[in-house]
Amino acid sequence: MLTEKRTDQQIRTVERLLSDYKQEKEYVPLARFLAAFYKRNRQMGSKDRRAATRLVYHYFRIGRAAAELSFPERLALGEFLCTEESAVVRYVLPALYPWMSAPLEEKVRVLKDQTPFRLEDVFPYGHHLSAEIDRTAFIKSLFTQPELFLRIRPAHMEDVVTAFAEAGVAYSQVDRFTLALPNGTALERIDGINGKYEVQDYASQQTEHFFRASAGESWWDACAGAGGKSLLLIDNCPGIKLLVSDVRSSILRNLDVRFEAAGIQSYRKKIIDLSKGNTGILADEQFDGIIVDAPCSGSGTWGRTPEMISAFDERSISQFQTLQKRIAGTAVKHLKTGKPLIYITCSVFAAENEGVVAQLQTQHGLKVESMRLIRGYEQKADSMFVARLIRQ
Repeated sequence: MLTEKRTDQQIRTVERLLSDYKQEKEYVPLARFLAAFYKRNRQMGSKDRRAATRLVYHYFRIGRAAAELSFPERLALGEFLCTEESAVVRYVLPALYPWMSAPLEEKVRVLKDQTPFRLEDVFPYGHHLSAEIDRTAFIKSLFTQPELFLRIRPAHMEDVVTAFAEAGVAYSQVDRFTLALPNGTALERIDGINGKYEVQDYASQQTEHFFRASAGESWWDACAGAGGKSLLLIDNCPGIKLLVSDVRSSILRNLDVRFEAAGIQSYRKKIIDLSKGNTGILADEQFDGIIVDAPCSGSGTWGRTPEMISAFDERSISQFQTLQKRIAGTAVKHLKTGKPLIYITCSVFAAENEGVVAQLQTQHGLKVESMRLIRGYEQKADSMFVARLIRQ
């Protein structure tokens, strides 16, 4: 058990860490910031780093709730909701400590009775949610770190499972080629699995059901990023002709590395800025299928990046929607009649999802064939939106 002095030291360390983080001039992912912070503070031992990481993530998980409380009290609230044992709770809010191991629903009730905490204040954007989202369940999911999901290449499932067994790695199989592991599992330390899997969230993997590509077809991944959807597409239909594009050359270089590790060599790539409203570089080229994994708020992934819950400016929702409409509307010009555009976001906001789909139908002659909000929060995964629209 930690002494009060030691606990107080941990609280002050986290407060200093957060003060440094708030001084960043633009958004930096918390995980990246922590790595740099620990590099600058090498005197911190491994236990101290693990404790600080846990505390700061739990602090961010309560979003904007109980803002009138002191920093130590809000830190204790985060610990109370996100774990079953905490010296911080025992030290700062001892009246709550008897309920540390209670179910989450009971903890929320206790906080409502004894503190200014209100569940709806954690995520004050509920009125923007897509209709299929259960607001309460979604908010509660933010108190839990999503799992690490792997998509195993079909020919290598037995190899990977065997390697995990030999290394004593805990995992569960959630789909035919999908494994879930505790977040933070050191995959690089496991021999014999390199190139045999992709780290890809379970919700992202499920978008494959909307592709339905055929060998010989020409497909364009218009916002390819690091290539996760492209790899999913190729693994399901190796015979396609693929073009990948992104506005960022550095991202496409990362894609090249990832494709090389996967043994994929047959593809084209181009730097294309679809936000400009034109794709002159493609001339009159037409495709049998287009994937638009659009830039978005990322609100469906905030369980992994809880720092975004309180930092988000809801005015940006309309800005993202405007960008998404422009990108998807520009891409449609290169889609053959009768062929699909796959529109994807990792957002839970209706404006970025159903709102964009409605505009694609009314202004660009597309018809929804299938559409789904993938509620990853029910499976300790990210949440995503995907629609398959056919050009008429």
